[in-house]
Amino acid sequence: MMLSVIKKMIIYTGILSFVCSCNKDKTLKPEENKPGHTCMNVPKRLGTTDSSHISFSGTASLEGMVLIPGGEFDMGGDNSQADPDEYPKHRVKVSPFYMDITEVTNAQFRKFVDATGYITTAERKPDWEELKKNLPEGTPKPPDSLLVAASLVFKPTSKPVNLNDFSQWWKWVKGADWKHPQGPASNIEGKDNYPVVQISWDDVQAYCKWSGKRLPTEAEWEFAARGGLKNNIYPWGNEPINAGVPKANSWEGKFPYLNEKKDGYITIAPVQSFKANGYGLYDMAGNVWEWCSDLYNYDYYKKLEGRLALNPQGADRSYDPQEPYSVKRSLRGGSFLCNDSYCSGYRVARRMKSSPDTSLENTGFRCVQDFAH
Repeated sequence: MMLSVIKKMIIYTGILSFVCSCNKDKTLKPEENKPGHTCMNVPKRLGTTDSSHISFSGTASLEGMVLIPGGEFDMGGDNSQADPDEYPKHRVKVSPFYMDITEVTNAQFRKFVDATGYITTAERKPDWEELKKNLPEGTPKPPDSLLVAASLVFKPTSKPVNLNDFSQWWKWVKGADWKHPQGPASNIEGKDNYPVVQISWDDVQAYCKWSGKRLPTEAEWEFAARGGLKNNIYPWGNEPINAGVPKANSWEGKFPYLNEKKDGYITIAPVQSFKANGYGLYDMAGNVWEWCSDLYNYDYYKKLEGRLALNPQGADRSYDPQEPYSVKRSLRGGSFLCNDSYCSGYRVARRMKSSPDTSLENTGFRCVQDFAH
């Protein structure tokens, strides 16, 4: 069924995807059309990733992890920048768990790939038989020359652009993957301590299976990001991100064409480049978006209102009013592209979503483990 929000079908070197219109959808509430809510609206691969051959390595180490004590907190929006899907603010209790102090790095992911031979989503040639299952009947097959392994790379613009039109700064680049984050001419040599990126949610599941870990729930992630602070906007408190000393890797200046580099970085930064929060966790704001386990549901918090939610696992179905027929997973934390004019993703309550087969230059992950009493 075609939605009024769909304006056109874009071919990004072989990836057919329905894309939200650059114009506002009259069927959505005004607040749902805020530029910030399109932060992760990008073409999806609509492909599959097979990890059936991946097995547990037998070494679920706690090295590089810290114990998050667990407890009760108010989950949800803390200031006027909050989007409707961050409300209503509600009471949540999470049990203790261990969490990686940093995002998973290139070095850590390389160990996984070397041990298993795993091939990531971005490295896989799209399968037309799989793609057409998600497209209207009769959609013509694109030329084989376009069905190539590729991923999404950020390309700054030269001037101000419509912030609802993500195609102005996201480009589908052949040969972009975790080893070549910005395309085949790039590499990760000397960047073992940088977060691994161009990783889909499906890829993360394979890594977790091998490492004996799992992804955090949105509730666990937000509790950990708050670092023991109550009802504060950021992991460090309430001081605006551009005030005082640099506190996170974000976009400083005019997005997406002018980055003033006050924090020292234009794109991704090495892990532990900024001060840790109260639980000893680094980069819980900015640098790269981090996958969570939950299915994204715009209305999920409404179901939790007025009661104490114990270790909520997320919605039982995905729902994104901007793309209601597309399954989405949640992400948290913002990235080096986040700016107050665009998505303010570095707020601890900020929710984001994307299809599980999407990989981008600004998306990674960190893992958690259950605490054994």
